[in-house]
Amino acid sequence: MTRQKKVILDVLRSVNTHPTAEWIYQEAKREIPGLSLGTVYRNLNLLRENGEIKELSYGSDQSHFDGRPKNHYHFCCTECGQVFDVPLPVLKTIERKAKAVSNFQITGHRLEFYGLCEECRQKEDKADEEDEEDSA
Repeated sequence: MTRQKKVILDVLRSVNTHPTAEWIYQEAKREIPGLSLGTVYRNLNLLRENGEIKELSYGSDQSHFDGRPKNHYHFCCTECGQVFDVPLPVLKTIERKAKAVSNFQITGHRLEFYGLCEECRQKEDKADEEDEEDSA
């Protein structure tokens, strides 16, 4: 494992959110100042191909990366775009049920929740309170 790959993986595994490549690049540059964004993307692709990380796409132009490659569930904030783990056990029965009602060979599944993260919800609540005060 190269130094760049190790630093990128360490940065990714040090956070509870699932950052973008650009965020990982900014953090990794603190340890390797000469690091390029292209090197970060290449190493993220290698780590993904080797099964050490997951790449998560939510329909935007930026993927998020997850340092925990085992199947688990996610929450995506519709306001700020951050992605968090949801600590639920993986529902293996859903794969068996999907297989039972189809001719598909099920190899896994992905479950995501959407809404407002705690920080965005608090901002929205504060803005609502301010609007109520202004109208009174």
